[in-house]
Amino acid sequence: MSDICLEFQNLTLGYQGHAAVHHLTGTVECGSLTAIVGANGSGKSTLMKGIAGILKPISGGCASKFKRLAYLPQQSELDRSFPARVVDLVALGFLQDRGLLGRVTEDDKAKLAACLEAVGLSGFEKRSLDSLSGGQMQRALFARTMLQDADLILLDEPFTAVDERTIRDLVLLVRQWAAEGRTVLCVLHDHVLVRAHFPQTLLIARKLVGWGPTPEILTPDKLLRARNFQEAWDETAGWCAESPVALHHTHGRGGGHDGETQRTVARV
Repeated sequence: MSDICLEFQNLTLGYQGHAAVHHLTGTVECGSLTAIVGANGSGKSTLMKGIAGILKPISGGCASKFKRLAYLPQQSELDRSFPARVVDLVALGFLQDRGLLGRVTEDDKAKLAACLEAVGLSGFEKRSLDSLSGGQMQRALFARTMLQDADLILLDEPFTAVDERTIRDLVLLVRQWAAEGRTVLCVLHDHVLVRAHFPQTLLIARKLVGWGPTPEILTPDKLLRARNFQEAWDETAGWCAESPVALHHTHGRGGGHDGETQRTVARV
């Protein structure tokens, strides 16, 4: 379908044969704004890396329809001790178009300055990364994401250790991206924030628990089910197989999906 940005086809992702996301099937519509929610270790970041192509599937696949992708990982994955300035970090947004040795034009400089202004960092161009607060660093990363001009944007815990004012400012940018027709997937822990600003939610606990309109997914029973699923997984299991009676999920504009119809069993 022309309005589908991503399609998960019985997707299983993991590391060294140890599955972390099990048998995910469904679609993400173009221009949608979706929160990915679950406990620590539930497979949220693994899913983002699979979509970005950083992690290859163990089985199944992820079909995509986008021209440009921007992926903002967790801050904990970044080395802030590297001797670089804010302008150097943000300019990495040109990498897809210019390459490592590409010349930055005057027009590029103007775009970069506009992105810094949009995130409230005008005048920070020459500041070293190790001198930034957590909120300032996240604003710089958002400026780099803006510069990439992507139609699919992946944000992994973008508001962790960030002050409330910065959260408000960055949420407005995320909503603006969606209003422009960009597809945004965002890993989040704050359910209040999700309910207030994200129309769609994908709730996982290694397997799919629920996927659909946020009010239908962030319910006490589904959140309890997610916690129970998470606690039940055998950490030593190296593989999982889908039950022959499993039903698959096709995500659309309708009601939420109950992940109980998609049964998986762990196999050591």
